[in-house]
Amino acid sequence: MTKQPERTFTCPWWLLFTFDNPLRRLVHDPLKILSPFVKPGDTVLDVGCGMGYFSLGLAKLVGEKGKVIAADLQPQMLAGLLKRAKTAGLESRIQPQLSQPDRIGVNEPVDFALAFWMVHEVRGRREFLKEVHGLVKPGGKFLIVEPVIHVSGADFEQTIALSREIGFKATVKPRVAASRSILFEK
Repeated sequence: MTKQPERTFTCPWWLLFTFDNPLRRLVHDPLKILSPFVKPGDTVLDVGCGMGYFSLGLAKLVGEKGKVIAADLQPQMLAGLLKRAKTAGLESRIQPQLSQPDRIGVNEPVDFALAFWMVHEVRGRREFLKEVHGLVKPGGKFLIVEPVIHVSGADFEQTIALSREIGFKATVKPRVAASRSILFEK
């Protein structure tokens, strides 16, 4: 069993504006990063979605017949997401989900799950990864992306090892700026 350090910090909603803004597209273009993994008609989970930076890109990728389940702990994040989705004309493709600190709270199987810059904030990492594993369909994919500024290489490798113990198969490490990333398949 791999031991993970437990963290209790969750990025507050008011701080998100410092890095969730239009300039971020120069570094993290959601369509460029996610298009290799998501196709029209997919059901996807954006866990720790914040105000929807990646949720909106995912909604474009899944198309009119797909769905994005956007899960976050903070109601302010989901309110911001819904405002942005409405402005972009994508609200019909996005289902907000208010999560709890110990449970994502989603019961629907997904083709793809994304955890972008948030796993390092999770308390009970094993339980979190088990819950995601239970949601991803057989053959589905799970992308974890962590910031190099907060997550050391050793900590990231521990997350990979824990994910493998749970049953995910590591496939590739996509290149994502200022990040450590791993794509898993179930």
